[in-house]
Amino acid sequence: MVKPNAIEENHIGAIIQRFEGVELKVAALKFVQPSKVCIEKFYEEHKGKSFYPEVVARFSSNPVVAIVLEGDNAVAKARKAIGATDPAKADPGTIRADFGKSIGENAVHGSDAKASAKREIALFFTPCELYERFPKVEQEEKQ
Repeated sequence: MVKPNAIEENHIGAIIQRFEGVELKVAALKFVQPSKVCIEKFYEEHKGKSFYPEVVARFSSNPVVAIVLEGDNAVAKARKAIGATDPAKADPGTIRADFGKSIGENAVHGSDAKASAKREIALFFTPCELYERFPKVEQEEKQ
């Protein structure tokens, strides 16, 4: 998910290019204004933490770009491209190092596992909005 600070600074295209540069494909993309309920569910594992109310308020009052990426080892590749949560500690050349401002405004959210990716995707996309591009392309190239 591209966060509000990266959208405000016009980094959407550059962020997508970073993911495509590590052989991930966009299977779905949506520019959306999430509801408070959606963001509460999205960040439910952080409920009770000091930053939770601020995150819910910011993300439910500003648009985000929800993206579904696919490819071999998609979660691991995406997380490597994203970098550490704190942009100041992220490796140079990662999305957060290049486009993040702080821990709270670190440009993107990336799922930490397949299970969380499935849960998060279901909050933003219906099944008919998802496309499995990668396997089809691979099969066609082998024939």
